[in-house]
Amino acid sequence: MRYNVLIVDDETLLSNMTAEYFNNFGVLTKTVNTAKECIDFLKENVVDLILLDINLIESSGFDLCKIIRQEYDTPIFFVSARMSSDDMLIALNIGGDDYITKPYELGVLLAKIKARIKRDTDKKESSSIVTVNNIKVDYVKMKAYLDEKDLELKLKEFKLLAYFVANKNKVVTKDEILNNVWGDTYISDGALNVQVFRLREKIEKNPDEPKYIKTVWGQGYIFEA
Repeated sequence: MRYNVLIVDDETLLSNMTAEYFNNFGVLTKTVNTAKECIDFLKENVVDLILLDINLIESSGFDLCKIIRQEYDTPIFFVSARMSSDDMLIALNIGGDDYITKPYELGVLLAKIKARIKRDTDKKESSSIVTVNNIKVDYVKMKAYLDEKDLELKLKEFKLLAYFVANKNKVVTKDEILNNVWGDTYISDGALNVQVFRLREKIEKNPDEPKYIKTVWGQGYIFEA
C-alpha cells in the first residue's frame, strides 16, 4: 500500500495526534514506534516521506536514517526537541532533508510536508516525459502525442514507440524488440514488420519513406532523432 507519510516516533500520543491531523487533511499517514517496525513497514509499503524522531526506543534516529539510506531515497524530515546545531548538521549530513524542532505547529508542518511531496511528484512526472522533435512520449500515463495530439496508440504500439524513443539513434535488432516489447510471447518476423508499419502510419507523413523509424537492412531498425 502507498502512504504519504510514515511517522517514526516513540512518543505515541504526539505521533498519533499528528497522524490523525494529517489524515483529516487527506495526507495518508501511518505511525510506528521503533526502528524495526519502520524497516518492516518499508519492506511492505511505499512511503512518500518519513517523519523521524532522533530518540527512539533501543536505537537512534540517526542510525535508522543511515540504514534507510542504504536502500531508499525517501525524503526524511527529522523531528526532535534537541535544538543543538550539531544535531541539525548531523541529521542533514547523513541523509536527512529537513530538521523540525518540537513542539511543532501541526499546520506549518503539514504545509512543509505537502509542498515537498508535491515537488517530488511534479519532478517524477516531468522526468517521465520524453520529447523527440514533434513526438512526445509519457511513460507514466502510457500515452504518446504527435504535435500535441493524442496518437491513441494501442498498448503494443505504445510499447514499441516507447522502446524506439528510449533507444533513439541506436540500431536495435528485431530480437531486442521482441524480447523487450513482447517478452515471452512469440510473434513472427512478418508480424513485427506489420506492427512497425502500423506505427509508421501514425507518426510518419509518408510511411513508405519514414523520417523516424528506419529499417537497417540485415540488422533491425533505428529511430532517428
